[in-house]
Amino acid sequence: MQRKSPAEHHCRVLLAIDEGFRSEKDGIVNQLTNQEIGNNGLEKPKERQEKIDVSAVNPKDASVLVKQGNNSEIRTENHIIASPSKLSRGPIIFHDAMIHRLKDQLTKAKASLSLQSTLSDSNFTKELCTQIRDVQRALGDATKDSDLPKNAEDKLKALEESLTKSKQIQDDCPAVVRKLDAKYQPVRNKLRDDKRFASVLTQNVAKSLPREIHCLALRLTAQYYASSSSQQQFPNVEKLEDPKLYHYVLISDNVLAAGVVVKSAVYFANEPENHVFHILTDEIHYAAMSMWFLANPPGEAAIEVRYMEEFSWINSSYSPAMKQLESDSLIDFYFKTRNVLPDGNLKYRNPKYLSMLNHLRFYIPEIFPKLNKVIFLDDDIVVQQDLTGLWSIDLKGMVNGAVETCRDDFHRFSQYLNFSNPLIVKTDVDPQSCGWAFGMNIFDLVEWRKKNITDIYHYWQNLNDNRSLWQLGTLPVGLLAFWKQTMPISKTWHVLGLGYNREISHDDIKQAAVIHFNGNSKPWLETAIPHFRRYWTRFVDYDQVYLRDCKMKSF
Repeated sequence: MQRKSPAEHHCRVLLAIDEGFRSEKDGIVNQLTNQEIGNNGLEKPKERQEKIDVSAVNPKDASVLVKQGNNSEIRTENHIIASPSKLSRGPIIFHDAMIHRLKDQLTKAKASLSLQSTLSDSNFTKELCTQIRDVQRALGDATKDSDLPKNAEDKLKALEESLTKSKQIQDDCPAVVRKLDAKYQPVRNKLRDDKRFASVLTQNVAKSLPREIHCLALRLTAQYYASSSSQQQFPNVEKLEDPKLYHYVLISDNVLAAGVVVKSAVYFANEPENHVFHILTDEIHYAAMSMWFLANPPGEAAIEVRYMEEFSWINSSYSPAMKQLESDSLIDFYFKTRNVLPDGNLKYRNPKYLSMLNHLRFYIPEIFPKLNKVIFLDDDIVVQQDLTGLWSIDLKGMVNGAVETCRDDFHRFSQYLNFSNPLIVKTDVDPQSCGWAFGMNIFDLVEWRKKNITDIYHYWQNLNDNRSLWQLGTLPVGLLAFWKQTMPISKTWHVLGLGYNREISHDDIKQAAVIHFNGNSKPWLETAIPHFRRYWTRFVDYDQVYLRDCKMKSF
């Protein structure tokens, strides 16, 4: 909301005070002089001498009822308001009106004295101060008009004349507004530029890793290559292809984040010996990722680490995404520097959108040909409950089980896809369909293979070579590839937004099986939302030797 300028505010205050006191005074007089039932529901006083109906008098004021002969008077603590004979004959005289007028004008004079236009006229300011002081002295401790000095009315008139003069010298409000608007326009422009710059910095922080995490990766890599081949082997390899077990797929190049995901999932697993974790990373981070889980094994659960480059069949000839990621047009889109300030595509200029790791999820059935069902997890989630119940969800022949994210008009398909493009318009894809989330998905790999979901993904990825259907990222193409193949599951399985939405309730978080720090405020960054970070750091052992050596500490 735009803040009013001081001058405009003062003008409005003065007018409001003037009107407010007038209406209040008139309201009191009207109540006491009204002889019929009006809009306020007051009754006409009855013509009785022995008993007075005081319904027309405020109960707080009607404290004493005095009977004098055939007449009675309604008395308040300090005033005689009226007698029944007067009430029956006509309008009532409102006693002590002078005191009320003096107080009203005194209040308005003080308000006028605070205005800049008044203060700019030193002579008038001095005059007004003198009259305010005179009226205050005249009022003194008076509680009724008879207590006032004889010159009180003269002082009141003098003050009212000064207030009239004050109104005449007040600044023209619209002119003040225009003047201030012009004055503050440069400030607004700078604020807009600062917001843009802050957005750039936020994006840079989001796509960067703290030096402590870089240190961790380097130390783990060095330790891995210093180990013998026998020390580089994981146990329980016989479980890796057993379809009867609970299999998770985690794709990440962030060692610490992956460690939290696995540790939290194993911690809450009812039968950890039946859980198998498949970590997919790239060749650069393979040694560090392997060494981390060799040094921090997941208890009785089985684990393996593989790197993308070992799947030689995922190449630019087979994968449209890989071909596009190597294209000059995409490199120009990502690295262009013509616009220093961010445009609408800024959030897509993140390294994850240039990494094939981000697209590896669409090849899970081919990477794990002997598995029938898996849980896909992002590396910015934390598990808070046993997840085995996900495998028993009936997907009704669909491929993907996911939590829907739409809320009112937000997160509909139309927000992710360009429905003005004929290639999308000619399909039966509904722009108002509810979006869903990657990050915690149950994939039926049998149905996936049967319905050729990877081929559908390739089809749409090829059509979007010039990014006319959507910008970068995997969710838009996922919405198309899994169109009519996604089964909504309960929102308590997956609560999103902890990386950007500060308003998520702790009750919702506590009830969630998985919480997701999607957004720029990742829990391993200093920009994390403070009251959410603890849900992540509880699974980080800062006394672990590698973390201690890299001087990693909780924020």
